[in-house]
Amino acid sequence: MRILAIDTSLPAVSVGVFDSEAQQVVVRETLPMQKGHAEALMPMLERVVAQVSGGFASLDRVAVTVGPGSFTGIRIGVAAARGIALALGIEAVGVSTLAALATPLLFSQDAQVVVAAIDALHGNIYFSACGSSGRILTSPRIAPITEACRLLGAGRVVAVGSGADALSEAAKALGHEISVAGQEPWPDIVAVAKLGVVADPQTAPARPVYLKAPDVTLPAKSSGLPRAVQ
Repeated sequence: MRILAIDTSLPAVSVGVFDSEAQQVVVRETLPMQKGHAEALMPMLERVVAQVSGGFASLDRVAVTVGPGSFTGIRIGVAAARGIALALGIEAVGVSTLAALATPLLFSQDAQVVVAAIDALHGNIYFSACGSSGRILTSPRIAPITEACRLLGAGRVVAVGSGADALSEAAKALGHEISVAGQEPWPDIVAVAKLGVVADPQTAPARPVYLKAPDVTLPAKSSGLPRAVQ
């Protein structure tokens, strides 16, 4: 299977093509950025796929990170993935951003527990925890950092992601130790691709996953009455 992987869920835009039969990356590109994902994604897709023999027509599946992460970034990536899949008549699957962050650390001898942690602002993190063999210990959720530390408890814990440093500091205050993995705070696009290869389109649709409501609210519809009595 030749799979196109897309990630725009965190402060980077990444695109890659992975050949699952050869177990090798055909081509990949990543640009760190806080904003501008929409403007960067389509040119990157064109550059990456232009380097693939057969171009878009050679693709068998599209995988995209579906969150948690940036509301805007997630929607940009999902829309692109679904549009490409529809145009080519192939499947699009969704990959958890947390799972993609954790995957490179699984089966490591350095940890009993691998935690993927993303800064959710206001003292909260998105996180999930797996045993080093990949068994899910804590399902994806949003929680205050100190509560997350208590849930994780003691043991050899390794954290990755933009919330890893804060999680480690909070653990120290509780007398625990959480080490921080030295990798980028966004998913490796190869991990996204590999998870996309094994994903079931029926249970892992290319659909945004939000663990909290947006930080903005729409204005109330006017009923013609003063706001105080609406």
